Amino acid sequence: MAISGLVITYNEQKNIGDCIDSLFRVCDEVIVVDSISQDATLEIAKQKGAKVYLQEFLGDGKQRLFGLQYCEHDWILNLDADERLDEDTYAFIASEEYLNMPYDAYNLKMRNFLGTKEINFSGWYPDYTCRFFNKQTATLSTAKVHQRVIAKNMKNTNLNLLHYAWSDFYHIIAKKNTYTTWQAEELFEKGIKVRSYAPLTHGFTSLFKCYFFKKGVFNGLDGFTFALIQAFFSYMKYAKLIKLHKNEKRA
Repeated sequence: MAISGLVITYNEQKNIGDCIDSLFRVCDEVIVVDSISQDATLEIAKQKGAKVYLQEFLGDGKQRLFGLQYCEHDWILNLDADERLDEDTYAFIASEEYLNMPYDAYNLKMRNFLGTKEINFSGWYPDYTCRFFNKQTATLSTAKVHQRVIAKNMKNTNLNLLHYAWSDFYHIIAKKNTYTTWQAEELFEKGIKVRSYAPLTHGFTSLFKCYFFKKGVFNGLDGFTFALIQAFFSYMKYAKLIKLHKNEKRA
């Protein structure tokens, strides 16, 4: 069964080559939708054999939907540039076992890495995400950040996805700061309002869950640090939302 690989990029010259190589292990084509990169992303993608299309960034979900129209095959493997399929997932897809199953989408477990260190505690594993689906019956949401797959019959699996997301803590903070801004804007556009204490309650709840219920407490300083990161950005999402509503009233 033929599979289309789909990746959205912006200044991903460090990652895109390995991502495309990873996809071509099981895909018959790879589609790259690039948001007008200023580095060598486009050149590397073309050298690796991908079909490249340019589109100014529309938001995470809409950008992927833009690329979906260029995918020739029904089964879609939709990775980020910093993601790779783990060996168990390669084996599952290569076996074509999914063709004999009643599911149209598959949730994978995200293995997150900070540099070479795997973060499998404080709520960072299993970080389920859907990257493999059939576009005939499943599709992508239009969410601005952390889009999801909307499917008729999705399967949670024990298969893994490697996510080389951050080189250091500065990188995490920069990415999460951008994501919380997008999340707040999305909530604002939907007209959602929260109480002034919402940032605190969400932040403390996230910290408590990640540290005590999601193995943070068993991982020393790292466990507390990553639980705190989760809590801080839960706090910031709602703090930014409140700020947007205040600015609207002043306008």
